Amino acid sequence: MAMLILGLIVWVAAHLFKRLASGMRAGMQARMGKRSKALFAAVILASLVLIIVGYRGADLVTVYTPGSGMTHLNNTLMLFALVIYSAGMSKGVLWTRVRHPQLVGTSLWAVAHLAVNGDLASVLLFGTMLAWAVATIFIVNAQDGPWQRPVAGKLKRDLVMVGGVLVAYGLIAGLHVWAGLSPFGG
Repeated sequence: MAMLILGLIVWVAAHLFKRLASGMRAGMQARMGKRSKALFAAVILASLVLIIVGYRGADLVTVYTPGSGMTHLNNTLMLFALVIYSAGMSKGVLWTRVRHPQLVGTSLWAVAHLAVNGDLASVLLFGTMLAWAVATIFIVNAQDGPWQRPVAGKLKRDLVMVGGVLVAYGLIAGLHVWAGLSPFGG
């Protein structure tokens, strides 16, 4: 559990550093150049390794029991999470409807997983990711002010993105099955 918690702390700190310590971040970039981005990428990658290893090795401690039908809710929310998350990269029409598509997508991902996982490690992992994403939305909104809605791209970009999301959804489901977790219940 300690490895999971450490990974989550490093993840949140690395992601919030730019927003909460912008002067220090700018100084690092001035001194290190592009190597500062590589350093942060390495720190984030290390946090992911800690999170995954810590989560997989955590003892099962039940906090709550998910209700029946939550698997269907999870799968539906996951599809929406992937579409919204990807909208910011597709730059079609949908990205003009959501100010922070990756953070909103991450929030939906976390809620979806909290709906079906009631153990302590899951509550820590998905609860922390939800809190981080929501807090980041508030911090960015406070620092950047009102949203300037971007110009919509072509609908074709969204359609291609949805096709890619469906492929990714299948791959993610397959990865869960390979890891011994059934994303479809049973």
